[in-house]
Amino acid sequence: MSARVRVLLVEDDLRVARVNRDLLERDPDVHVVGSAATCAQGDALAQALSPDLILLDVQLPDGSGLGLLRHWRTQGRTTDVAMITAADDESSVRTALAHGAFDYLIKPFTGARLAELVARHRARHTPSAAPAAAPRLDQASLDRLLGVTASAAESLPRGIDPHTLERVYVALAVTERPNSAEEIGDRVGLSRVTAWRYLEHLVRVGRAQLDHQYGLAGRPAKLYRALAVQGPEG
Repeated sequence: MSARVRVLLVEDDLRVARVNRDLLERDPDVHVVGSAATCAQGDALAQALSPDLILLDVQLPDGSGLGLLRHWRTQGRTTDVAMITAADDESSVRTALAHGAFDYLIKPFTGARLAELVARHRARHTPSAAPAAAPRLDQASLDRLLGVTASAAESLPRGIDPHTLERVYVALAVTERPNSAEEIGDRVGLSRVTAWRYLEHLVRVGRAQLDHQYGLAGRPAKLYRALAVQGPEG
C-alpha cells in the first residue's frame, strides 16, 4: 500500500492549479491539502498545514518561489519541495537545487512525470525493510553519479589501475637511486611482473626513466628512476 502524501500547491494560475490537483488526486493516496497563489499565502499554509510535499512555482505575484524556498530552508523547514514552473533558465534550476529542491518540472509536463515526482518523494521517505550498511563509493563511481566528465585516468590502458599507478610512482620517487621492478613490487605489495608492467607504463608516459645495469652475469638488469613532471599524467 502506498504511503499517503499530503500536498500543498503554490501556483498563481488557478487553471494550472486545478489541472495539477486533478492529476495528483488520480492517485487515491495523494491529497491536496491546500492551494496558495502568492508567496505569503504559501508560507502561511506551509506553517499551518505541515504538508508532506510542496509543489512550488517560481514566478509569483509577490515575489519569487526561489526566495520562498530559501526562506524555508533558513528557517529549518525540511519539507520536500519540488519546483513546477515555466522558468527554464539554468540559473533558476541551479538555485532551486542548491536550496534543496529535490525535483524540477518545466511546464508543460506530462501526468506521468508528475506521478514520477510523487513516487520519488515516497521513495525518499519509505524506510527500508531492514537496516543496511550505507553503500560506499570509490571516486570513479562517485564521479559517474555526479556527472563528472571522463578524466585522464579513464584513458589508462586496460589492467592499469590509477591508484596503484600512483603508489608505484610514489614508491619510485621516494628513493634517489634507481630501483628494480622486484624492489618496487616488494615496497608496494605487488608481484615483480605486475610492478614491471606499471613501471613500463610510467616510462611510456614520461614519468619514469629506464636504465640498464651492465657488468653482471646474464642479461642487463632493468632499473627505473622517477622523473619529475608538471601536472597530472596525461
